[in-house]
Amino acid sequence: MQYLLMIYGNENAMQGRSKEEVDQAVGAFMAYTEAAKSAGVLVGSNRLRPTSTATTVRIADSKTQVLNGPYAETREQLGGYYLIDVADLDAALSWAARCPAAQYGTVEVRPIWEM
Repeated sequence: MQYLLMIYGNENAMQGRSKEEVDQAVGAFMAYTEAAKSAGVLVGSNRLRPTSTATTVRIADSKTQVLNGPYAETREQLGGYYLIDVADLDAALSWAARCPAAQYGTVEVRPIWEM
């Protein structure tokens, strides 16, 4: 079954990190990604650009509205994801706990609703 591991963190805190801290975090994510590939569970993953580059689209009164920025103000922002294919929720939770983002933010685990 496929699960989406959504990585949330505080963008401002991330941007305030030193080069050494960033290099260490990138290395941890690269190792995690390689482990998921080696285990045969990784379907896809990507890092997202900052929320300042986001565009939100909604329909109100039959009119399309295009807005700059994210839909809602939050303390943590969606910064990336891993799409994994594992046997069950317990396996997905295990991979989420191993994700480096779990140490400084939140990893939301959600099953994919296949259509």
